[in-house]
Amino acid sequence: MNGATVDDGRPLFQQIAESLEGQILDGSMPAESQVPSINELATFHRINPATALKGVNLLVDEGLLYKRRGIGMFVAEGAREILLAQRRADFQRLYVAPLARQAKALGLTAKELQDMTTKEMR
Repeated sequence: MNGATVDDGRPLFQQIAESLEGQILDGSMPAESQVPSINELATFHRINPATALKGVNLLVDEGLLYKRRGIGMFVAEGAREILLAQRRADFQRLYVAPLARQAKALGLTAKELQDMTTKEMR
């Protein structure tokens, strides 16, 4: 577990889910690796086990985790790719689409915008 604090105003279960997603994305929890138990998550984050379970179940519902009966929760094959696709879609919706609208309003061409973003990414 990465020791992230769970006190930023969002629901705790959502923070637990996002913490696990972060570990899947950064490779510290690869496909088929076992996820900490609900009790371990609850103890680590000092929260109710039901809250930890709710966060884990969000990821089960998204197909990112699965349960092996009597053993525990595991990262699903392809979970990282699913998360990357979701995050890229969110990035386009939240950042690229508004950027493109603003560029268009300013009369920038696609080439000018590409040049600007290329320069910023260096």
